[in-house]
Amino acid sequence: MNNKAAKTTISDVAREARTGKTSVSRYLNGEFSALSDDLKQRIEAAISALNYRPSQMARGLKRGRTRLIGLIIADITNPYSVDVLSGIESACRSHGFTLLMCNTNNEIDLEQYYLNLLNSYQVEGIVVNAVGMREEALSQLQKSLLPMVLIDRKIPDFACDVVGLDNRAAALQATEHLLAQGYRALLFISEPLGLVNTRLERIDAFHQRMAQQPDLAAEHAEVTLDDEARMNEVLSEFYQRHQGAPCAVMAVNGALTLQVARALRRLNLNWGEQLGLLGFDELEWAELAGVGITTLKQPTWQIGYAALEQVISRIEGGEQPLHDQVFAGELVVRGSTQPIAR
Repeated sequence: MNNKAAKTTISDVAREARTGKTSVSRYLNGEFSALSDDLKQRIEAAISALNYRPSQMARGLKRGRTRLIGLIIADITNPYSVDVLSGIESACRSHGFTLLMCNTNNEIDLEQYYLNLLNSYQVEGIVVNAVGMREEALSQLQKSLLPMVLIDRKIPDFACDVVGLDNRAAALQATEHLLAQGYRALLFISEPLGLVNTRLERIDAFHQRMAQQPDLAAEHAEVTLDDEARMNEVLSEFYQRHQGAPCAVMAVNGALTLQVARALRRLNLNWGEQLGLLGFDELEWAELAGVGITTLKQPTWQIGYAALEQVISRIEGGEQPLHDQVFAGELVVRGSTQPIAR
């Protein structure tokens, strides 16, 4: 025997209110002018008595709207993505949309599965945080006709609105800070550049600024997140080459900053004492690590909120030209970049 109570339907409400389903539908859709005061009161009382909750999905589909927004995240474990998600969720609540979040975990099969799933749910638009997303999934996104906004990472040869950090200005700000602190040799460590515009823009701004002072050392190394041996080698050799001058390391993102900090610990090199350290992205533990790690903080919540508002604008027919909406970063100075006397 199934003891589960049957779900209350619009027919149940109509029967309780002693009217037809059409009148109840008009009430639910706010068409009060077509109903008498007595009928409105009966329907309201019936809804309350039966604890009726209309299906928002069904109502939306009848009007040609689902008010669903899809969010595709390549890696939910990335602190940047978590903070962006918070801003997106807040904007959804403010504008009356529901968010369907899909974490692909950088897996090709999941990327394709979630793209198909969002289409089946008839989402009205998609926000994509494509950091780490594979090219196969990106090519599928290019074929989508849905309103779409990209966060942080652009897709080559794909015209789309993008919301993110002003990477060049942020990299210039970080480089200027290290130079002002008296560092004479700088190493910019990134993950493999590939076609990732955020990495390319940051390293390009770094090189352009350092080219203005050829008497200083400016180096760049590419290291994958999981290659401890290579990270040890890069940092050790850089420090040995420049022991005679104040030197500093800059990491291209938060995940890499963590790996650099771990490698420096393995090498018994203390940031703020033997060399400087600056990382892109604010990290919860940055102020607790040794003398603290200087970071270039991104306004991640604001980026997420703005991305959601932009995709809603496109959903509602906004025809403004495609554009990049960029935000300024904030330098959070801590002990890791204090001047080092040599």
